[in-house]
Amino acid sequence: MIDTSNRERAAALTVVELEELENIFALLILGSFVGFPSPPSFLAVELLPFMEKELTILNERARNSGDMLATLCGSLGID
Repeated sequence: MIDTSNRERAAALTVVELEELENIFALLILGSFVGFPSPPSFLAVELLPFMEKELTILNERARNSGDMLATLCGSLGID
């Protein structure tokens, strides 16, 4: 019982760590969007096929984004 619980918790933490590593990878490759130095273009082009998921998420968020400041103020209850 305890062994199963520990294994499930370890698996969940591994999934979270994988997602964070994917986020860091995307930030390193697409860092120029937020002001980080970008990698050499030949390297970025070679890595683009591995970033299909991240690019899909980026396009979806860009399409669905509105005024982010208004969204933040609305969630904080600022008029």
